Amino acid sequence: MNTLFQAGAVPFRIRNSQPEFLLVTSNRGNWIFPKGIVEPGDTPESAALKEASQEAGGFGKILPGPLGSYEDRKWSNACEIQMFLLQYSGDCESWEERSLRYRKWCTYEDALRLIKKTELREILVRALKRLADSPRGSSPESGTR
Repeated sequence: MNTLFQAGAVPFRIRNSQPEFLLVTSNRGNWIFPKGIVEPGDTPESAALKEASQEAGGFGKILPGPLGSYEDRKWSNACEIQMFLLQYSGDCESWEERSLRYRKWCTYEDALRLIKKTELREILVRALKRLADSPRGSSPESGTR
C-alpha cells in the first residue's frame, strides 16, 4: 500500500489583537483546514499555499517550520499530512472550489468547537501556541474581509 503525502495550511489573521482562523468545509461538510496532495515537483509549503488558494480562496505567506503532521486515509491509502501556518494576506479574485465549500473566519474558541477531528484540533492548539510565542508585531493586523 502506498503512502500519500499531503500538506495543509492553517490560515490566520489578527483582528483586535486576537488571532482568527479560516476554516473550510470538507466534502462531508466537516470544518477543516485546506489541504491536498503534494504533487511531484512541489514542496509541502508550496502545496499548502496552493490548497489555501484553491479551497479557501486566500493567499499569504507560509511561516517557517511545520506545525506538525498527522496520519489519515485517502482513497484507501495511508496518508501523511504536514500542516503549516499561513499568514493571510487577502482573498483571491476567484477560486477553484468556491462552489464546493463554505469558508468561515473563527476565533480560536469557535474553531476549536467546530473542528471535530482530534488531530486537527491539536494542530490548532499548536498554531495558537506558535502565534503566542512569536515576537510581538510579527503578525500585523489584517484588513481582509
